[in-house]
Amino acid sequence: MPIHYVNADDDSTFQDIYATNASEHALPKYRLPNNSSEPHAAYSLVRDELLLDGNSRQNLATFCTTWVEDEAKQLMTDAVDKNMIDKDEYPQTAEIENRCVHIIADLWHAQKAWETVGCSTTGSSEAAMLGGLAFKWKWRNRREAEGKDTSKPNIVTGPVQICWKKFARYFDVEIREVPLEGDALGLQPADLRKYCDENTIGVVATLGVTFTGIYEPVEALARELDAMERDLGLDIPIHVDAASGGFIAPFIQRDLVWDFQIERVRSINASGHKYGLAPLGVGWVIWASKEDLPEDLIFYVDYLGGNMPTFALNFSRPGGEIIAQYYNFLRLGREGYTAIQQACSDTAQWLGAELAKIGPFEMVYDGHGGLPAVAYKLTDADHGYTLYDLSERVRMRGWQIASYPLPSNRQETVVQRILIRHGVSRDLARLLLDDIERAIDHLSKNPVPNSTATPSFHHG
Repeated sequence: MPIHYVNADDDSTFQDIYATNASEHALPKYRLPNNSSEPHAAYSLVRDELLLDGNSRQNLATFCTTWVEDEAKQLMTDAVDKNMIDKDEYPQTAEIENRCVHIIADLWHAQKAWETVGCSTTGSSEAAMLGGLAFKWKWRNRREAEGKDTSKPNIVTGPVQICWKKFARYFDVEIREVPLEGDALGLQPADLRKYCDENTIGVVATLGVTFTGIYEPVEALARELDAMERDLGLDIPIHVDAASGGFIAPFIQRDLVWDFQIERVRSINASGHKYGLAPLGVGWVIWASKEDLPEDLIFYVDYLGGNMPTFALNFSRPGGEIIAQYYNFLRLGREGYTAIQQACSDTAQWLGAELAKIGPFEMVYDGHGGLPAVAYKLTDADHGYTLYDLSERVRMRGWQIASYPLPSNRQETVVQRILIRHGVSRDLARLLLDDIERAIDHLSKNPVPNSTATPSFHHG
């Protein structure tokens, strides 16, 4: 009769994962382990820790893609060994990046989309910084040609994502972030004359303000800058930060004029990994023409046998996200993107209408005219709890909802924002609404007089 036993020192694939040596110790945090582990054991132990993360599909605070088709995942896997910066070794990946640039330029009504210039980035933050750098160089070159001082550049914005503050600090540009006046939620044409001057390198208009989801009025801002050029001689370009709206407006808000149809708009950035529906790690910046990207910002690098131009803050990057972006363009086309973004918008508007019926809420943005999102605040009554408490309560059910104060001059207004992305169905939105109503009922019966809950989202 055979006798079976377990060898405690055997870490082979035949041994149970939770009987291996690696499973009997806390995972290393500060030093490389002395011994190797079986791949299946290492994988399972790391995966177990990741169970403590939130469920990304229930994260309605993030703008980023959380649902990806299996075919896109497979393309990412197929490209895991491709360094997109090496265009000599991976020429077809470079060609796919080039195709994406021109497709996006056409989507944004560039006059000669097949000739204009643009590039992929790690996300819209890097893309925005590249747009800002081009503005600074163009402004400085013009000032130097006129024999004028170049030491005090500034950029004028409304309430912006933290990347623009990083750009200003890292590249020595004063940021003039216009405070919100009255009921305003973004930059207004009337603000421009007060904040712009001869040292203004550009104005940033945001198509999808992160705090609320609204679009700033790009066309009206451009008209005011046209008037300022006539009256004051100031020729100030616009960069549109379309991190999210750049892949929404072209499909479901086609009558909105915001892009290269406006002569004063010289560059636009967007996130491929937000409403562009690509997996995390890709953004895009496009210039209206080659002349809008100063030549001295471009580096020509001898790399692995080829000479290639590059304009980026990063160098080596994976190619999979770019390939997945092209897959989405091919897979969905205008018809598919329109259907998806319209469904998201319809769900956001439905949710806004339902939330407006709930007693304690006053809508700040109801999902019409901007991103597929809603934002609301508590009415002025004393409810016995805050929106921060409500965020904590619904998190018990797995939902992550952003709650935070509005920016300068409206800091006393705390809002809660819900984003509807691809993969958030009407059914999921209904379940969320039910959980919000249950949370409100609980908090109303159990007030939190000494609440220590704090903002649940930071714009950084």
